[in-house]
Amino acid sequence: MSDFALTLRREIEELFPEIAAHYRYLHQYPELSYQEENTSRYVAEFLDTEGIPYRKNIGGHGIMATIEGEKPGGGKTVAFVADMDALPVREKNDVPFKSRTEGVMHACGHDSHTASLMGAAKLINAHRADFGGTLLLVFQPGEEKSPGGADLMLKDGLFDGCRPDIVVKQHAYMDLPAGRVAFQTGTVMASADEVHLVVRGQGGHGALPHELNDTVLAASNIIVAMQQIVSRRRNPFNPMVLSFGKFIADGATNVIPDEVTLAGSLRCMDEAERRKMLAIIPRIARSTAEAYGCTCDVDLPDGYPCTLSHEDVTARVREMAVDFLGEAKVSDYPARMTAEDFGFFTQSYRCCFYRFGASPEGKTTGKLHSPTFLIDEKALKTAAGLFAYIGIMC
Repeated sequence: MSDFALTLRREIEELFPEIAAHYRYLHQYPELSYQEENTSRYVAEFLDTEGIPYRKNIGGHGIMATIEGEKPGGGKTVAFVADMDALPVREKNDVPFKSRTEGVMHACGHDSHTASLMGAAKLINAHRADFGGTLLLVFQPGEEKSPGGADLMLKDGLFDGCRPDIVVKQHAYMDLPAGRVAFQTGTVMASADEVHLVVRGQGGHGALPHELNDTVLAASNIIVAMQQIVSRRRNPFNPMVLSFGKFIADGATNVIPDEVTLAGSLRCMDEAERRKMLAIIPRIARSTAEAYGCTCDVDLPDGYPCTLSHEDVTARVREMAVDFLGEAKVSDYPARMTAEDFGFFTQSYRCCFYRFGASPEGKTTGKLHSPTFLIDEKALKTAAGLFAYIGIMC
């Protein structure tokens, strides 16, 4: 561990109460995707206080702050990303800073992401003389809901005139205790596309099937056919999941409805396979419906691409994590079929996506997206400190 790493660790200890206060405020006042007006204002007021310049209202309520290093010789342009939105979850934690917004909760750790980037910004700004590059601090709306705040910010000219050399994002990880971090390379998270189907036909009395088109039977066979797409049409070396969680046939015991609604999610770990499946799904759905004398309307809205963690960038960031935290605190995390709109960044820039441990040592706590999700606040020291160390050392 370098002398500077030790210095920064001491500074993060001193700054921890302020970072924790940011976290608790954000946790108390969560806002849903694309509604982060108060959160954005809170971040902007912090940046004003610290004298850090920024642009706001990028892709909605997004903010990008800029810190220029003062060390001669220049350096890299590094972007850090933290999301700000919460989830439509009713919190069940009994803590003094419990959500005050009914039915809305920071159940995915985005409050810790934002608070950590605020803490890192303060540290980096205080060390401007120690680096010569440019740090871009991105506070992003709408990660939890399509079309994705990352995509909206990029389309709104987020990096116009300041293309970053690398982009780094971290995420709270309840499978590791606070104080540790984990890395992975390659495709680390799946793409995510919603699949919406409406099967239409001539409904009628269930006792007279010969006089109608059985939309329920057609929809049921579409579900079966969709699973066969995954088992028979995909490359078996590329993981894929196609799950349907919504099947609404609003008839009765003896009534076949005129329409049945289906909704599901396609997850792929390969963009070429994703494009192939998005072309196959409508054909199979419509042809299966037609076999039962029905029609099928298909809606496949644009989803999130795969999230990549590029090998060279990740190796460099991991080295810095080892220097800042020690080898024993750095490990690997498994790739997973969940999705992140950080994938939009990773399709266009060299990126690293890592996870920071957030669970209390030896205690059981709620998983991501659950009403009892709650991080160990000590995780904020790791999240803010490592971001600051990466920014200064890059």
